[in-house]
Amino acid sequence: MAQSADRIAVSTWSLHRLLGTTYPHDLTTTAIGAGEDTYGEGSESLLGLPSVLANHGYHRVEIVSFHMRSRDSIYLAELKDQLARAEVTLQTLLIDAGDITHPEHGARDEAWIAGWLEVANELGAENARVIAGKQKPTRANIDHSVAALKRLAAGNAGSSVRLVTENWFDLLSTPETVHEVLDRLEGQVGLLGDFGNWGGDSKYEDLASIFARAELCHAKASFAHGQLDEADYGACVGAAEEAGYKGPYTLIFDADQPHEWAGLALERDFILSLIEV
Repeated sequence: MAQSADRIAVSTWSLHRLLGTTYPHDLTTTAIGAGEDTYGEGSESLLGLPSVLANHGYHRVEIVSFHMRSRDSIYLAELKDQLARAEVTLQTLLIDAGDITHPEHGARDEAWIAGWLEVANELGAENARVIAGKQKPTRANIDHSVAALKRLAAGNAGSSVRLVTENWFDLLSTPETVHEVLDRLEGQVGLLGDFGNWGGDSKYEDLASIFARAELCHAKASFAHGQLDEADYGACVGAAEEAGYKGPYTLIFDADQPHEWAGLALERDFILSLIEV
């Protein structure tokens, strides 16, 4: 397992049942509201998660913003300390809301996202993932996305936190748009490629196209009756590897079966059987 420490990560998205509570975002305020037992009561807190991850052999984590119960500096310092004690690297803070291309609320959402970039910096995250936009990839919307992402990158200048975006939602729904946006950003924002966001007959070809420039990966697998779809997962990993991807694979699991830790282990072991570590 020591050899895989830099190639395997886990997202809190994959541990819904363990954590239970989520804190839904209200983009009209920076405050975090009361938690909801979205996935049941849960048996672990986010503060306790780093040591649990380490006990399962995982030393890289991505935290989804809606799993954080506070943005208070004391809470953030405590979470950062727990990560350090467990020797778990905060690979990415996933800022999981906001639409910088929204015709009415784009500026509001951009400011809201900028506030979460401050949280990523306080936590010492390596990366922060922002959504490039949820609107259709029209010329105007692409221009708005690029301009907003440039402003967010400029506001984060001098930070050790790397901004990345993802092939997600309508704006970045094709390889062509992903490449255009990244080209126009000229390296100011990187790419997190997600296996689970695209489908269709050209899925693997499309993934291969963008993974040539991906820095991070959400390695989501499909399960049926508790069984990993090895054909699809293998084709996704193969597309990434053949494109030259050398970054970490963040395990994404959200099936009903098997148990979360068992599902993550199946994904991890399958990936490690296919790649060089």
